[in-house]
Amino acid sequence: MGLSGAQESSRKVIARTAPSYPELAKKMHLSGKVKLEVVISPAGSVTSAKLVGGNPVFESNALEAVKQWKFESAAGVTKSVITLEFVEP
Repeated sequence: MGLSGAQESSRKVIARTAPSYPELAKKMHLSGKVKLEVVISPAGSVTSAKLVGGNPVFESNALEAVKQWKFESAAGVTKSVITLEFVEP
């Protein structure tokens, strides 16, 4: 599965935190994917993230996880679109 967008980043993820599955989604028996646009600092940390697609039920858990991700270093700030999948446990 590729990433799409004009400002796509080719920076590799070096540390990934899996999102927790939301309680509300458990009650509603939901699964799904969310797309997040992230801004990555030159040092490789996520400075901001926002939901750009998918079910808002998963938004806060996805944002909380992706803000802990680390990417390889680069010369400047880059943007990337990340897709996370939530599957009912």
